[in-house]
Amino acid sequence: MSGLYIHIPFCRKACTYCDFHFSTNLEKKGKLVDAICREISQRKYYLKDKDLKSVYFGGGTPSTLTVEEVKKILFAVSTNFLIDKNAEITFELNPEDAAPEYLSAIRNAGINRLSIGLQSFDEEELKWMNRAHTAQQSVDCVVNARKAGFENISVDLIYGSRFQNEETWNKTLHKVFELNVPHISSYNLTIEGKTKLSSLLQQKSEPEVDSALSSRLFDILMAETAKHGFEHYEISNFCKPGFMAVHNSSYWKGAHYLGVGPAAHSYNGVSRSFNVKSNTQYIQNLESEKSYWEDEILSDKDKYNEYILTRLRTSWGCDWNEMERIFDKKFMEHFKNKLAEHKEHIVIFRGVVTLNQAGKHFADGIAADLFF
Repeated sequence: MSGLYIHIPFCRKACTYCDFHFSTNLEKKGKLVDAICREISQRKYYLKDKDLKSVYFGGGTPSTLTVEEVKKILFAVSTNFLIDKNAEITFELNPEDAAPEYLSAIRNAGINRLSIGLQSFDEEELKWMNRAHTAQQSVDCVVNARKAGFENISVDLIYGSRFQNEETWNKTLHKVFELNVPHISSYNLTIEGKTKLSSLLQQKSEPEVDSALSSRLFDILMAETAKHGFEHYEISNFCKPGFMAVHNSSYWKGAHYLGVGPAAHSYNGVSRSFNVKSNTQYIQNLESEKSYWEDEILSDKDKYNEYILTRLRTSWGCDWNEMERIFDKKFMEHFKNKLAEHKEHIVIFRGVVTLNQAGKHFADGIAADLFF
């Protein structure tokens, strides 16, 4: 089965740290929804398998959509694909958009999983992030989501800002545990180019991220989630049993997916495609039947490197037997030689290579060193 990603490139405010493709001008939202529906119809042939096991509304902020716009997109999906009866249909939502009637309406429309952008429970930190919600709205959002019938709920948290220390981070985590959500996605604050945070850093009005503090907070995150029954199944993702994210796990396992909307990416095992990043150009090209994406044919080296990058971050790791079936001997010899240089950070069990707790701090660096 395949996955479908739908990029909704609108936000009410620009977060200080965010470098995703979005616009705070919602005037073209209706036209863009029409264009997305048109792309779903046009590009359904990109995937050989028309059965979907997951649909993911990401952004941007999908909760800027009206209920009718959500229904319109879901109708286009169901018209062009077969949605498995047990498919995970995820919707990213910000707390300020979580009116009880809105939550009930999107639940009735077919959304069965929420990914809520809480980020923090500290009011000053939320203001610094330029978030549009308060800490109380975050709590209310989770409570109202449950009342609307959502059981599969994920929350996003960011750690490593100058507002945090070990004590405040523990309080944040325990607030999430009190809300009894079954999935947590938590990310270290990073300075991305072309963001307000990057500009503030260059102006010396914002300090560098304290990597030593971030490391300690990550250790606390791993320890506390384990105590509360969460599985650490990917570097930034933790779940209670039965609540692993189907859609994102498909990315890490190399499953095929179609991405629609401006700046969306697609993958079918042979190629990747990249949609244009301009909302205006995306709409215009779809209306005028011009091309709006570029394809990249993946080499064997590309496929090997991507396997390493994605699988090493997960609890299911790099499977030696699987790799031998997929990749030439030259890649396996390289993998074996480089792996020996990181023996203090890895675990090998029944031919599967995973990172130990210390190694999880260096996942990307180790993966880069294993690249061919």
